[in-house]
Amino acid sequence: MPPVERALLVCVEWRRDGWEADASLEELAQLARTAGVEVVGTVTQRLPHPHPQHYVGPGKLRELLTMRDQLGYTLLLADDELSPAQLRHLEDTLQVKVLDRTALILDIFARHARTREGRLQVELAQLEYRLPRLTRMWTHLSRQAVGGVGLRGPGETQLEIDRRRARERIAWIRRQLEEVREHRARYRQRRRQNRLPVIALVGYTNAGKSTLLNALTGADVLAADKLFATLDPTTRRLRLSDSQVALLTDTVGFIHKLPTTLVAAFRATLEEILDAHLLLHVVDITHPKAAEQAAAVRQVLRELGADRYPTITVLNKIDRLEPTIDPDRLARELDIPTNAVFVSAATGYGLETLRDRIARTLRDIATPRAVQLLIPYREQRLIATLEEHGIISERRYLAEGILLRARLPNSLLPRLEPFLAPSVDDA
Repeated sequence: MPPVERALLVCVEWRRDGWEADASLEELAQLARTAGVEVVGTVTQRLPHPHPQHYVGPGKLRELLTMRDQLGYTLLLADDELSPAQLRHLEDTLQVKVLDRTALILDIFARHARTREGRLQVELAQLEYRLPRLTRMWTHLSRQAVGGVGLRGPGETQLEIDRRRARERIAWIRRQLEEVREHRARYRQRRRQNRLPVIALVGYTNAGKSTLLNALTGADVLAADKLFATLDPTTRRLRLSDSQVALLTDTVGFIHKLPTTLVAAFRATLEEILDAHLLLHVVDITHPKAAEQAAAVRQVLRELGADRYPTITVLNKIDRLEPTIDPDRLARELDIPTNAVFVSAATGYGLETLRDRIARTLRDIATPRAVQLLIPYREQRLIATLEEHGIISERRYLAEGILLRARLPNSLLPRLEPFLAPSVDDA
């Protein structure tokens, strides 16, 4: 069994995103422990921005070198994504392995991916992250001399070979994931034909989404008290209090400074969110950074274009609150919607109230609404979806697009918002 790596955590405090360095480092420490790494110390430095060559300032770099001999750390973990130059300079100076937050998260994802799709998504994110950083791996290799009749000039460097192979692998994975995406699209089309509403669980990692899925549907999805315990989406049938049936989908958890490569690689999985009629935003109400975690989730939803979807905020783990704490007052202090539902997925508290809220919201979403839309000609494929789910009463072909009057379910409106023209009467 390989020895446990000993890590020193380092954070440059320069962002203005509501996260103090201590809180961000605590989350980085939790990520490190999830990856099986022993944390032996932390270092912070306040700078206007990270040093372009070695992330921390020159003085702090000398301090890190001294701490290497004192603490015996073998791994330096940076709380921000490092550039290739920063990685190279830190490794050359400290003579230890250096990883940034992105590389650590990618490693955890690689450990926890179970399905073929999940493994492909993680490998794609890893390759796209590593490709611009290959320079530091092969600086000791010189050009390979290639002789012989009919062969001209020097051959490829090992770096060029490695880059070419990485690009070829990236292209192959993207083709495979496109097939997965098309398969998911066909599956979602069948779901739409069955007319079952879809609910997506979203939230910060370790907020309790999988536990809530199990509690509401009787599923047996892995639910563990660690970051990114489950990556692959799971869908189960949910029976509501008014005998309605819906599909409840658990999605990958979000995190502060979620790597953009992961958002791109997990596009096929995250499209489950875009296809949902309703989002359940699960928040760990007991976490000291609950407000910041909720804001991080909303930011990712904005990036996905799902920030205006009908959403119920679910404040989970209420059973862990101190008896003296007023949950409603706490929610107000955390700037969380006042109509949030308090639950304990572990004990079952509040689940019936949540079922009732889901049922009422789905009924409201299904209520038709009269709208006027201006669909650009490049987007006219949307019209088939509108005809499938609603009634188009009038269409006019204008220079700038197709003007439609229609009665559509509220569930379609978030994705149609860019095309809404001045409203029409419901009469």
